[in-house]
Amino acid sequence: MSMRRREFTLGLLVTAGLQGLARADEGVQHEERALMGTRVRITLVEADAARRRAAFEAAWTRMGALADQMSRYREGSVVRQLAARAGGAPLAVPAETLQVLLAAREVAAFTGGAFDASVGAYRDWHFGDDAEGHAAEIADAHRLAEQRRLVGWRRIELDAKARTARLPSPGMALDLGGIAKLPILQAGLAETARSGVAAAMIDGGGDVVCHGNPPGRDWRVGIRDPRAPQRLAGVVALRDGVVASSGDYERFFDRAGRRWHHVLDPASGWPTQGVHGVALVARDIGAVNGLGAAIMVGGLQRGQRWLAQRPGVDALIATDDSTWLSSGMQAQLTPAG
Repeated sequence: MSMRRREFTLGLLVTAGLQGLARADEGVQHEERALMGTRVRITLVEADAARRRAAFEAAWTRMGALADQMSRYREGSVVRQLAARAGGAPLAVPAETLQVLLAAREVAAFTGGAFDASVGAYRDWHFGDDAEGHAAEIADAHRLAEQRRLVGWRRIELDAKARTARLPSPGMALDLGGIAKLPILQAGLAETARSGVAAAMIDGGGDVVCHGNPPGRDWRVGIRDPRAPQRLAGVVALRDGVVASSGDYERFFDRAGRRWHHVLDPASGWPTQGVHGVALVARDIGAVNGLGAAIMVGGLQRGQRWLAQRPGVDALIATDDSTWLSSGMQAQLTPAG
C-alpha cells in the first residue's frame, strides 16, 4: 500500500459512525474528493436535490481555491511566492491567507514556538508519494542544522493593515499544513450554509467541522486511537463544532527501527517523539487550530498546561506509555460499537 493510499484510508475512519446515515435517512448525501493531500468528504442533510448540488459545488470550489492559495506544493501559490521573494519586498496576500498567518502567529506565541509555520525551511524531508513525487528520505543532519537558522516564527513579518507578508531572509519558507486545513474546511462549511443546507459535515483526513445535525440526532464522529490508528478509540456526539487531530500516523515511513513522520520540532527539524497523536474537540476552530501539532512538539505535560488555559477544549493525547483524556473527553467519548 502506498503512503498516500494509507493516508486516505485512515482519514476516512473518523466518520465511520455515519456510514449508515445515507441509507437510513432520505436527503442525506456524501461526496468525496482528493484535496490538501488527503481525502475530503462532505456530508449534507437536505431534502432538496438542487440545493444539495449547489452546496456541494460551492463548497468544493471554495475549498479548492483556498487550498491552491496556501499550498507549499502548488506552483504560483501565495506560500510559494513568499518563499521565492524571501529577503525581498513584502508581498500583498489575500485576506484568507493573512488570517491564517495571523492565527499561526497567535498559536506560536501561545505555545512558546512549539508551533511554527516557518518550518517550511526544513525542505529536505520527504515522506513518500508526496505532491512532488519524492521518495521517502531522511533529511541530512548537517543540512537541518543549516536550515535551523532560517526557522523562527517571530521573523515572519505581517502587516494586517497593508495586508502584506514578508520573509526577511533568503531560504525562509512557510508550511501552513498544520494551520490552514481547518480554516479551509470551515470556509467550505460556510458555503453549504449559505446555500441553505440545514446540516452539513466536512471531514478532511481526521479534521472535522459540522453545523446543524441530522434529523433527531447529533453527528457521531469517530476518534482514532493514535497508538493503533486502524481502530477507533471511541465516538463523540457533535453539532456546530470541530474535531482536530494530529498524529505520527498521517504521513510517515519506518526505517532503522524508528518512525519518521511529518510533524517536525521547530527547534531541531527532526520529527517529534513521545506523543503519537492528539485529538481535540471544541465549538470553534480558533480554540484548537495548530494546537495539536504544538502538543506533538511540546509533549504531554506542556500540552496539559496549554489545555488548562482553554477550558472549552476536550482532548485525547496518546504517548508512548498511555492515553490521557481530559475530564471533558472522558465524559463524552463513548465506545465505537
